[in-house]
Amino acid sequence: MIELKPFTKNDFETFKSWIHDEEGLIQFGGEMFVFPVTDEQLENYINKKDIQPLKVVLQETGETIGHCELNYQEGNKRLSRILIGESKWRDKKIGEQIVLKMVELFFEDENIKKVDLNVFDWNKGAIKCYENVGFRIKHDKTTLMKVGNKTWTRLNMELER
Repeated sequence: MIELKPFTKNDFETFKSWIHDEEGLIQFGGEMFVFPVTDEQLENYINKKDIQPLKVVLQETGETIGHCELNYQEGNKRLSRILIGESKWRDKKIGEQIVLKMVELFFEDENIKKVDLNVFDWNKGAIKCYENVGFRIKHDKTTLMKVGNKTWTRLNMELER
């Protein structure tokens, strides 16, 4: 099992070790960061209003294995920047645990009736993870993003209480 804990300065080096290239950074962070990620960028990130950066910790060992963010910007209730850092922890249903815990944190507020997230259409594993938790693609909210000389399709997915 995992738990979500506050992301702090002490987590910067671990976080940076997971980001190997610009495309991976964009896949995870959208336009929030510029490659290579610096301590200054992360300092600005943890001080932003309307977001709650969290680290994903294995309960058994205390090891930090991932990152996620509760995003309240622009009135959204959005799951953002979900990352399982090392490939050895992927494909073990940990992503579903992370998403469920994030949804649970949002839904502690009875006034929140739905949450959403964005994912690139080629990220089939993430899409399946989100669908397994109950998220559904909102085709009317699909957007395009230019990444280098490629165009990526960003899907919006939503979960109602």
